Amino acid sequence: MKRFRFPQRNSLPAAALRYASLAFLLFLITAPLAAQPSATPQIPYTSVPNFFKLPAGMYFGECAGVSLDSKGNIYVVNRGRHPIIEFHPDGTFMRTIGDGLDVFEAPHRVEIDPQDNIWYVDAGTNLIVELDQQGRLLRVYGKKPEAWTWLTHVVEHGAGLPWMFNQPTDLAFGANGNIFVTDGYGNSRVAEFNADGNFVKDWGERGPAPGQFHTPHSIVMDSKGTLYVADRENRRVQVFDQNGHLLKIWHGMGAPWGLCITPGPTQVIYSADGFTGKFYKLDLNGNILGEFGKPGKKLGEFGWTHGIACPSENVVYAAEELNYRVQKLLLHPAQ
Repeated sequence: MKRFRFPQRNSLPAAALRYASLAFLLFLITAPLAAQPSATPQIPYTSVPNFFKLPAGMYFGECAGVSLDSKGNIYVVNRGRHPIIEFHPDGTFMRTIGDGLDVFEAPHRVEIDPQDNIWYVDAGTNLIVELDQQGRLLRVYGKKPEAWTWLTHVVEHGAGLPWMFNQPTDLAFGANGNIFVTDGYGNSRVAEFNADGNFVKDWGERGPAPGQFHTPHSIVMDSKGTLYVADRENRRVQVFDQNGHLLKIWHGMGAPWGLCITPGPTQVIYSADGFTGKFYKLDLNGNILGEFGKPGKKLGEFGWTHGIACPSENVVYAAEELNYRVQKLLLHPAQ
């Protein structure tokens, strides 16, 4: 039986030895550079332990989104038995919302508009619903898939109407009452509806080019009406005016799963990369002001942060899929 033998060093061609030596030298030169820590400032933070106080026997499922109303009450959307749960600003349980409503399949986001109406986004039923503070259904956007028509192949290859969604992910509110929807996993576009609920226009399609999207996963609007879209699988944030004109593209914050924007005259944006557990603080020009966070199960670590809320510059709420929880984070940036 013939045995394989590694070649002796002197059997290698001289050119190969030279290339190997050069590669090793380059490794020695560049390895220390690669090992250097990030130049982005690290923001110290703490996570408030046991902040959310659920009643006995009630649990979160996968937490997909979190939002606050004008009173500071906190709304959590999760994939458990009670998809929308409201908490007092101190974390005490207040109520569940929408129980029995036939829209809950894949809870994806909850947002609160300036009138404190509650907007729920479901990526499975292709619906967005608006509820008032009493939990009454005000308006429905989109259309649920009809199982019987798919089974009989009636609309298997039919084109969806522009007011219909294909796995929507989030929405933002314009000052005139219009809403802008990231739609989403299937359509990869932004769709606008007016204050009466009528479709206005849309822009974007699947792809990596500027103005295209691959899973637009979150959207926020600043006080001047500029839109910021988390283009998750393209690992960037794209910035648009309300007519859909591309203004800027931001890179360098990983894969943005969730965005939030602070209120007030000097706004900042937080972006969460669910894959890495990192959060990035940005100004409205896309400059990264700081970062924090790491993956894990312990308090202050993160498992697929899916949605975030930032009622102030130094308070962030993080809704996690893998850890079935929402954390309240207090940031302590250097003065």
